[in-house]
Amino acid sequence: MRASWVHVTYDFTAPVDKVFEYLADHDNLENVFKGAKIRRLSDGNDGTRNGPGSSRELRIGPLLPFVETTEEVVPNEKIVYRITGGTTPLRHHVGIQLFSSTPSGGTHLDYRIRVASAIPGLGPIVRAGLQKQIADALPGVDRALAS
Repeated sequence: MRASWVHVTYDFTAPVDKVFEYLADHDNLENVFKGAKIRRLSDGNDGTRNGPGSSRELRIGPLLPFVETTEEVVPNEKIVYRITGGTTPLRHHVGIQLFSSTPSGGTHLDYRIRVASAIPGLGPIVRAGLQKQIADALPGVDRALAS
């Protein structure tokens, strides 16, 4: 099982705190993963809504739903999440979002997702789809944050 990585970078016009807050919130992720149905399952185990331990169920098209759980949150710097449940052919899936300020006062996002599957050829297909989907969605998120 060979892993491949989605890697998307994007510079938002909005400041780091605003972009971080938006992307940390499970309820906003349907705007990033178009066509997915996302349902919040739990709040963070640290007493925050989107902190470590918070989880969401994702349903993409006709596929069976799976659960992603936030593992690490460093406010305005980093979010790490993993698939932790459900039926999915993906294995060892991890998403990492890194946030930093740009010289203009905006936000630089470095977003990586590790994709691997025991099904030959599936990982690269998922990687290519996610790469395009996220890259295409982020300008719309930027416009929404600016309004």
